[in-house]
Amino acid sequence: MIAFRAPQSSAPASPATTGEAFAVLSGSRRVWAVAALRADIGKLKLAHEELSARVQHGDRLVYLGNQFGYGADTLAVLDELIAFRRDFLCLPGAMPEDIVYLRGAQEEMWRKLLQIQFATGPAGVFDWMMRHGLQPVLEAYGVDSARVPGILREGALSISRWTNALRAAIRSHPGHEDYFAALRRAAYTRDGELLFVHAGVDPGLPLPEQADHLWWGSPHFRDMTAPYGGFRRVVAGANPQGEGPHLGAFTACLDGGCGFGGPLNVGCFALDGTVIESFAI
Repeated sequence: MIAFRAPQSSAPASPATTGEAFAVLSGSRRVWAVAALRADIGKLKLAHEELSARVQHGDRLVYLGNQFGYGADTLAVLDELIAFRRDFLCLPGAMPEDIVYLRGAQEEMWRKLLQIQFATGPAGVFDWMMRHGLQPVLEAYGVDSARVPGILREGALSISRWTNALRAAIRSHPGHEDYFAALRRAAYTRDGELLFVHAGVDPGLPLPEQADHLWWGSPHFRDMTAPYGGFRRVVAGANPQGEGPHLGAFTACLDGGCGFGGPLNVGCFALDGTVIESFAI
């Protein structure tokens, strides 16, 4: 029985979709997946301790997005992710591509924040982002969010100076710039058995056309009655609707509400889609 705890007909999804946007998990027998963290450093450290005791030779590891956001410990979370990656790569035979970080809704907003000078109505976009979890992230990098709306009203030149300063703040923390550069939209096993996404997929669209469904989910994800694009299971790490974790015939969602008072769920998936290990912190 899966140990996930609740919180306090398809279009082809071609595994030929490669490149920097998607990660390919090669030679994997088992894949560990970590649900949305939302900057809960305490649960992340405990999960890493548990993973250290359970990971086997040949295992792969995917963090399913929303590593930060909402919580105040963004810097500590990113430092912990980077440190654990270093330890993971010390395992015999481990390669850099064996550990993947997905871009969740929070990471996608952060990416767009760094390009906000190109937005229509940047002040309104910024206000929406602050109300949806990014304010603690911004302030973690030393930015007084109350001053930003004034800068956004000054025009593109002032906004560009501000985003450049924000990039410099990221670079001042070792490994953070590399972490952001390593984020991927989705990950899948080489032969197309498992697909890992942040919030779900629309079963009527191929993977390259999912767009915002990857960040905000689809109302049809939980109700899938057939494999999506030939994948035996699609694994998501966040449920924007707050419906909690689930394990369906062809889908799984691990989100237990970590960062909102719920547990952090971690699952290990075999290539046939079965959950062979799981734990909740």
